[in-house]
Amino acid sequence: MATLIKSVGPIQMRDAYDDHFAALVRSIMFQQLAGAAANAIHGRFLKLFADGLSPAAVLALPEGAMRTAGVSGSKAAAITDLARKVDDGTVPLEDVDSLSDDELVASMVQVRGIGRWTAEMFLIFQLRRLDVWPVDDYGVRKGWSTVHKLKEPIKPRALQAEGDRFRPYRSIAAWYCWRVVDTVLPIKP
Repeated sequence: MATLIKSVGPIQMRDAYDDHFAALVRSIMFQQLAGAAANAIHGRFLKLFADGLSPAAVLALPEGAMRTAGVSGSKAAAITDLARKVDDGTVPLEDVDSLSDDELVASMVQVRGIGRWTAEMFLIFQLRRLDVWPVDDYGVRKGWSTVHKLKEPIKPRALQAEGDRFRPYRSIAAWYCWRVVDTVLPIKP
């Protein structure tokens, strides 16, 4: 890992969003869509909210408004479910600092369209939690396997155990594993 860190350099992450709800809506919006298409639909979706995006504003939208912006039925249902669950406190976005990673993941996966992977990405990239180890993420598994010269991507259970040596900074180790997969630098582990 030291050689990888030296090759890639310091961590560089995009800025977190000012609003946790908006970050989760964007995550739902971008699932299984190419970047350009997702950006266009997301932009049209945001124009539905003259006074800003919020759970209350989503719940106040007329039936079919999201569909006219190009949001699929399943994504509209997921965004509405998220708005309901934030509004009723099931997903306590106003109180994230007092909750553990496991508590946050448990609350978020109750939302339609949000699974463990989305919740873990939220913890890493939005909340900047340092000890998240997304063992089901293919990029992390592939990056780990490349660095360690494995013939096939490591299985999640085996990767879970490997992550213990990086506690309490497993998110950083994950970030470097992703760089192995998407970097143009010649990484020589």
